[in-house]
Amino acid sequence: MTERSGRRASAAVPVFLLVLASACLWGASRMTWVRVTSADGLGENRTDDLLGGTWAAATTPLALVLLAAVAASFAVRGWASRVLSVAIAVVAVAAAVPAVRLLVVGASDSEAAALAELPARAQVSMTEVSVLPAIVTLIGASAALAAAVVSIRKTVASQVLSSKYDAPAVRRDEVARRVRGSSSDDAAPDEGEDLTERMMWDALDAGEDPTDESGTPRSSERDGPLR
Repeated sequence: MTERSGRRASAAVPVFLLVLASACLWGASRMTWVRVTSADGLGENRTDDLLGGTWAAATTPLALVLLAAVAASFAVRGWASRVLSVAIAVVAVAAAVPAVRLLVVGASDSEAAALAELPARAQVSMTEVSVLPAIVTLIGASAALAAAVVSIRKTVASQVLSSKYDAPAVRRDEVARRVRGSSSDDAAPDEGEDLTERMMWDALDAGEDPTDESGTPRSSERDGPLR
């Protein structure tokens, strides 16, 4: 696998996770989370199915936000990419809250009656909780959180790689400056400015001879004047 194909593969991972997360939240918003059975004393029992869009109303807009994050991930770089990753992580946590709450606490009769818009005289006789949509939501939230982590790591890795290629040139320029400064007659080298072995090699790469007190670059001595 070439370096370019590797970068494309790493860039495709968070996109895939975001699409998966958005699909899970969207699907969960169309599923029945709670089924409410009530009676008002005047007729037969009434049954209402509370979909995810009603019981966990944020699932639909959060799914759209994650879908929009897919497009945004191609447009932002640097610190903006980190901000986007943090926003995705916040969305993941917000999506997981109602699912965890339903699995741990369950559904209260009063909340179910209010969301089902039951009349005041109606009494809730039973509430059934569906576990599947909550699990689907948690899968989507986990995928979104993983996408945020992968995006942050990719941003940090790209910055480290960039600085890795920039550092040798910066070191060579700094060493060349120190060599020229220490060899001048009117400027003595500062204390603590001793050249390390690594810096001496960088000076040689830059065409400077750290042992030459004249300050003449090696390339100039080697090539000589053009005739």
